[in-house]
Amino acid sequence: MEVQVSFKKEVNVKRIKTCIKVCDRFTADVLDETGNTVRSIEDEYVPDCFPGQHYGDYLELDIDIETGQILNWKKPTPEQLSQLLGEQDD
Repeated sequence: MEVQVSFKKEVNVKRIKTCIKVCDRFTADVLDETGNTVRSIEDEYVPDCFPGQHYGDYLELDIDIETGQILNWKKPTPEQLSQLLGEQDD
């Protein structure tokens, strides 16, 4: 008779690396300093200011377990913020 035995092992977990497929369904609210919605984004591609090689379809976040901070986040450039706000060049 086979018996499956599992042993508990102590592991010091530090990060969670995610890769989430959003299938052109990225949704977010962009808020100002008082918490008012500046723009609601619905069913769009992932904006360029998000980290990783996401090709507009994936959220790739590296999250610190202890602090909840996104470790691979970089401050968006003014051009990236313009895209996030939906401003288009004519």
